[in-house]
Amino acid sequence: MSFHSGEIAVQNEAGVQEEARRLLGGINSFIQPKAEDFLATQQLAAACTVDANGKVWASLLLGEAGFIKVLNQQSVQINPISTAEDILYSNLQSNSHIGILVIDLTNRRRLRLNGKAEIQTQEISEKIINLEIKEVFFNCPKYIQTRHLETSQAESSSQSKIFNQKALSNSNKNWISQSDTFFIASFHPEIGADASHRGGNPGFVRVVNDNKLIFPDYAGNNMFQTFGNFAINPNAGIIFVDFENGHTLQLTGKANIVWEDEEISEFAGAKRLVEFDIEEVVETQNATNWSWKFGKYSPANP
Repeated sequence: MSFHSGEIAVQNEAGVQEEARRLLGGINSFIQPKAEDFLATQQLAAACTVDANGKVWASLLLGEAGFIKVLNQQSVQINPISTAEDILYSNLQSNSHIGILVIDLTNRRRLRLNGKAEIQTQEISEKIINLEIKEVFFNCPKYIQTRHLETSQAESSSQSKIFNQKALSNSNKNWISQSDTFFIASFHPEIGADASHRGGNPGFVRVVNDNKLIFPDYAGNNMFQTFGNFAINPNAGIIFVDFENGHTLQLTGKANIVWEDEEISEFAGAKRLVEFDIEEVVETQNATNWSWKFGKYSPANP
């Protein structure tokens, strides 16, 4: 395994080339037993896909334990609870690259699976994702707030309502301003898609205006997969999840890394900032009938 030019450029800018090289051994092109054991118990993932116009989107994937099934060392089958309205499926019809972040909020563990996918339709409402692995690796537990799944099944679910907008509404802005977690998607046109996690105390994401967010980048694993992709391709996606009520807020736009600015000092613990210019907003009310109870903030949060 090796880093691509964007990752190397960002590592050099951050002065962490040696630290990053030492971590390369943790990135595999096949699924090891430890990763297989982890996947067998997981129920939540975020995904990165790219639409026909090159816009990058982050999506939510849910399923009962075992919904991500290891077929062999190079492939997994993902059988999520139906999210037929999500853009993920139409995106994969035009671009097979996909990045998956499987995350255990209770135990603060996360695993990334990147590769190419095919959609297999079982029934009208059931779509299975077959993923051929290119990269698989665990990430550290930093900045993950613990949450506990309270309900994964409900006797009756509310009808989903989808709102497509070009800018944030006032309620969207309030939601973001109170969030402690989001998932971010990035894409390298030749290397592929990647989904990652970002967390902090409520307020760590600031709403600049109806079409702009700014958020800090804290000390992390120093590999800079997300930022490396931004250095090559600024197109990015973000998804906020209302863990209590099951709503989602998907944003697509462009990310810009801010390395030197007096504003960095306004964000406790920030090493860099990201300016995110919003081009489209998809708010889905009742995206899922699942709910999570908040546990504790990460001890790593500044």
